[in-house]
Amino acid sequence: MNGKVFALEDDASISGLIKVALQMNGVEFEAYPNVKEFNAAMEKAQPDVALLDIMLPDGSGLDVLKNVKSRWPQVSCIMLSALSKEEDKVNGLNLGADDYVSKPFSVLELTARVNAALRRKKQDGEITVGALTLNPDTMEVKLNGEKLELNKKEYALLRYFMLNPGKVLSREVILLEVWGYEQGETRTLDNHISRLRKLGITNLETVFGVGYRLTV
Repeated sequence: MNGKVFALEDDASISGLIKVALQMNGVEFEAYPNVKEFNAAMEKAQPDVALLDIMLPDGSGLDVLKNVKSRWPQVSCIMLSALSKEEDKVNGLNLGADDYVSKPFSVLELTARVNAALRRKKQDGEITVGALTLNPDTMEVKLNGEKLELNKKEYALLRYFMLNPGKVLSREVILLEVWGYEQGETRTLDNHISRLRKLGITNLETVFGVGYRLTV
């Protein structure tokens, strides 16, 4: 098998279509129609990717998302929802979702997104850039062997820089990749950069008029 996917989806017809498509791609798939059964399955074993509906008979997929990302941050979460407004997508991404797919959706597109998430996980080994090391399984970051205490956004921001060492990254691209939106308050980004520098990451270089670069 090429990976394991859990789906929290109360529509059996949708789950059935996804199951067929993913199994044809060698992906193991299990579906759960409600929050209770999904949470019970997660306690026993964790998938590589979780597909989460939002409106469910016994709860909200957004609450499930927050729980999964809090307890098992290594699990990639893709929201599947009929809530398709921009603010719904931004809310889901800000809560930690790795991707957001609006219903109705193309099964082929969803399969491609799942496969992309699985490929990213295979590439997510320990990252080292200079004196920095990042372990994606434990979300632990060390500088010169000393552990840094980072919140989730600081971790995500630093990880993005470490995956792109030496590259000049524009503010717009960083906001999209880390916060999930193209236009936003850049002061938030600047504040996070300032916090990382105060922790000793002094090789975060400002490229005036453009954005930032993690020098090697």
